[in-house]
Amino acid sequence: MLLEAMYHVPRDKWAYAYNTSTIHLRVRTKRDDVDYVTALTGDKYDWDGTYREIQLEKAASDSMFDYWEAAVKPKFKRLTYIFRVTAGHENVFLADNGIHREPPYPTGGYYEFSYIHEIDVFKVPEWAKEAVFYQIMTERFANGNPDLNPEGTHTWGGKPELDNYFGGDLQGVLDHLDDLTKLGVNAIYFTPLFQANSYHKYDTIDYKKVDPHFGDNDLLKKVTEECHRRGIRVMLDAVFNHCSEDFPPFQDVLKNGKQSKFVDWFHINEFPVGIKNGIPTYDTFGFYGNMPKFNTANPEVKAYLLDVAEYWIKEIKLDGWRLDVANEVDNHFWRDFRKVVKTANPEAYIVGEVWSDSLTWLMGDQFDSVMNYPFADKVLEFFCGSMDGYNFANEMGSLIMRYPQQTNEVIFNMLCSHDTPRLLSRCGEDKRRLKLSVVFLFTYIGTPCIFYGDEVGISGEGDPDCRKCMEWDPAKQDRELYDFYRLMIDLRKSNEALRKGRFRFLKADHNDPCIVYERMDDQLHFTVWMNNTPDIRTLSHPMETRDWRDALTEDPVIPTDGIMNIKLDPYGYRILYRQLDPS
Repeated sequence: MLLEAMYHVPRDKWAYAYNTSTIHLRVRTKRDDVDYVTALTGDKYDWDGTYREIQLEKAASDSMFDYWEAAVKPKFKRLTYIFRVTAGHENVFLADNGIHREPPYPTGGYYEFSYIHEIDVFKVPEWAKEAVFYQIMTERFANGNPDLNPEGTHTWGGKPELDNYFGGDLQGVLDHLDDLTKLGVNAIYFTPLFQANSYHKYDTIDYKKVDPHFGDNDLLKKVTEECHRRGIRVMLDAVFNHCSEDFPPFQDVLKNGKQSKFVDWFHINEFPVGIKNGIPTYDTFGFYGNMPKFNTANPEVKAYLLDVAEYWIKEIKLDGWRLDVANEVDNHFWRDFRKVVKTANPEAYIVGEVWSDSLTWLMGDQFDSVMNYPFADKVLEFFCGSMDGYNFANEMGSLIMRYPQQTNEVIFNMLCSHDTPRLLSRCGEDKRRLKLSVVFLFTYIGTPCIFYGDEVGISGEGDPDCRKCMEWDPAKQDRELYDFYRLMIDLRKSNEALRKGRFRFLKADHNDPCIVYERMDDQLHFTVWMNNTPDIRTLSHPMETRDWRDALTEDPVIPTDGIMNIKLDPYGYRILYRQLDPS
């Protein structure tokens, strides 16, 4: 056994309270190096009376490591433990004070989870586990009130540029809520709606005023009420990292310089404030001089922005915030943000925009979730690239092990967004590959999100091409693709095992881009079979029972001599399920 590869610490994603009675433990070992990992557990005040051995399950693997996991329910909410790691006839014992050949005498040097305090349990909104999100960029979704059109508005459906307008507004959203209900989505993520100079509104001027080109505050309230009446949750985009150069406090700084009472609202590096050799003399988003960065450590700035966050939750009964450029705002601000938001609405869903490993923000004191761009990258590298099943399973295993389970259950999964090329374009315009990606999205762990128009076949490369106008003419929509999306959404919403069940790869081999994986709870067992090749393939995997059915047709599917053989068309898939005996 490679002892150097073994790892566990009694905190963060390795040992955490999943709920008020359950602690999850994880251990890392070298890939394919050990046979078993067993937790030797008990209460330090009554070790002999509470002693229990719990075998961990190999929950995931990546290219270098296996990850073992178990759920433990300590009798008195306290847990003391070590791990017995077994390979063949050899055992070692992993403890807080090192690795031993013999088990240390209880409980000196053991790991401890001192007590499950309810206030410390990371609770995520339950509704987010049930949600299917639909991302709307309002300016490009539907023009419901041409009277609001900005000067120079282009004809709907024209070529998107970095600065042109097409007249989309909140009335257009209101007019099409029934279409979203028919599609099956039950949550909307709006990109920014507040007053700004740009069409995209990521340069806010007034944080408490809906942009006049979209409507007004009363219309947003009406849209939210109508969404709630249809069972649709609403999440808005908050840009608290930076604002517009026309934000009144920044204009005061430009006018009054060092004498401005708002000078400490921003990060001013040099006076006079302006652009010097192409670089702003103040910190900005990127190097965009029209987007000055807030000093969120300033008490006045913090109070102002936290008031905005609370205002919209109370004003329109907002269900959540998506936080733009969240990784560039200080963590102290986000901790206070969570307190304010969760006090106003304990079930509010907080999603940060962080493009990399985000554990820092996902320990229960800041965000509930992040936009899972690493998920999108790996899924599309597999289904629309050249990755084999073995490496794909490794990549997904690594992602699953990044975060605690409650975060994984509501991680914000999407395949594209307003900041990336469109899904159809990322799949090389191959609709078969797109479908495989979408099947994976809707049968994987986490909260799925669709970017508006993907369901009817809109394509587009990077910004601004990905921000095309929504296509509402049925004759120009891909209705077969639309029906496929409806089918996948309904399948997920109808089966709790696809929303909350465990995930595990069953088949993922070297040099083979075909995979089989499962989702399972205590009532239903799903297996998903995918042929990610241009050839007809038959996939085989041992199946002990004969009670399988096709999840889309209800046809029985019976293994032969304990082996399930599934014949699949090029880039084809099949989803099977069976009922489990609750006893």
